[in-house]
Amino acid sequence: MTLPPFHLAFPVDDLAAARRFYGEVMGCAEGRSSEEWVDFDFHGHQIVAHLAPGQAGDRASNHVDGHGVPVPHFGLVLTMEAWEALAERLRAGGCEFVIAPTIRFRGQPGEQATMFLRDPSGNALEFKAFANPANLFAV
Repeated sequence: MTLPPFHLAFPVDDLAAARRFYGEVMGCAEGRSSEEWVDFDFHGHQIVAHLAPGQAGDRASNHVDGHGVPVPHFGLVLTMEAWEALAERLRAGGCEFVIAPTIRFRGQPGEQATMFLRDPSGNALEFKAFANPANLFAV
């Protein structure tokens, strides 16, 4: 199945910090930009950091498998190999994790590797990979 690219616009406090984080740390290629926004290639999806000081960050958290998961958050479902490589890249980049790389729902149909972190503006991101990718929507 081929999925269409997803588009997400989100607020940031500082475009230079967003460029460093998404471009240098995350490895996302930069696309078009202006003095108020910048596009990034987020594994084939278009995310756009819009300058909106004071509007970023999570507003709540929900209990999931023993962790406080920040809400809202966005991210990607990767292959296990890509997830492991990203976890290493983020560690090497000095990122602080909200939820360090871990396995959630071990032994259950939804078993997954997951990690949460925040960008410099406080936006929460989650990256996950499934032990069995066919279980993405398993109940």
